[in-house]
Amino acid sequence: MAGGKNKNKGNTGKMPKHTGNTGKMPKHTGNTGKMPKHTGNTGRIHTGSTGRIHTGNTGRIPTGNTGKIQKVDFGKKNTSAEILGKLKRIRILLAILIVVMLAGGALFLIEGFKIRNVRVEGSTHYTPDQIRDMVITDKLSENSLYLKYKLKAKKIEDIPFVEHMDVVIEDRTSIKIIVYEKAIAGYVVYLENRMYFDKDGIVVESSKDKVPGIPEISGLDFDHVILHEPLPVDDPRIFKEILSLTQLLNKNNLDADKIYFDYMGDITLYFDGIRVALGNGEYLEERVTHLAAILEEARPMGFSGKLHMESFTVANPKTSFEIDE
Repeated sequence: MAGGKNKNKGNTGKMPKHTGNTGKMPKHTGNTGKMPKHTGNTGRIHTGSTGRIHTGNTGRIPTGNTGKIQKVDFGKKNTSAEILGKLKRIRILLAILIVVMLAGGALFLIEGFKIRNVRVEGSTHYTPDQIRDMVITDKLSENSLYLKYKLKAKKIEDIPFVEHMDVVIEDRTSIKIIVYEKAIAGYVVYLENRMYFDKDGIVVESSKDKVPGIPEISGLDFDHVILHEPLPVDDPRIFKEILSLTQLLNKNNLDADKIYFDYMGDITLYFDGIRVALGNGEYLEERVTHLAAILEEARPMGFSGKLHMESFTVANPKTSFEIDE
């Protein structure tokens, strides 16, 4: 030890430098304080796996699958105006088609069911044209479909001498009208009008016209006549007798001008200038049948007078003719 100091290189106040272990972390390429750059695994995802998705898988959807729907081009791009125009044209075409179909259907219903042929059966008081006009009352009624449902809803009523009528639709353009006439027994003259009455004596029509085949009935005692009410006679049973006689005359094609009943009930028929006394109503059928043969022979001769058949029977066919002077 010299001069109070002992210099010793082996033990000094300072830590000796040592390359193997110093106060600072030695630089080491294998493990440093900073993360070493490494192409295999860096702080940023590399092109195989980077912070941004690469072109194979990026943050944006590629053109093959993007966030926006890709437009498909078929050769022509359709704008909204063009689409609306096409829809409008389609609607117009459909409307025209519907109108044409409706018009065609309406035309078929009008012309295809138009009545062109009318047959009338059972009418003696009216001509076929008159019956047709009673049934087909307007333009709509000329259609067989309309007429069918019209008559179902409301029957033809209140026609003089007609009880009712049936209309049969034979086909689309043809109908048959069946007339059921009232059983008219005769008529009485009252206040210059012919008052027609039925089998029950009910007045069914008042007219100035003479209906063929219906005779005038005289000799009945009444003081008034009301339409649609019975004739006010003392014995209403006489109307059935009148009807029976009228039907017998029609059956034998005899058209009497007048039937007269006297106060005793005896019957006299009038045919032009010939009067036929039938008696009190007995053997009417036999007498009227025989009368037809007599008149067939007498009328061409132009005789006028009175034929007596009051005592005529099948067993005693006796008649006499009293010629007028």
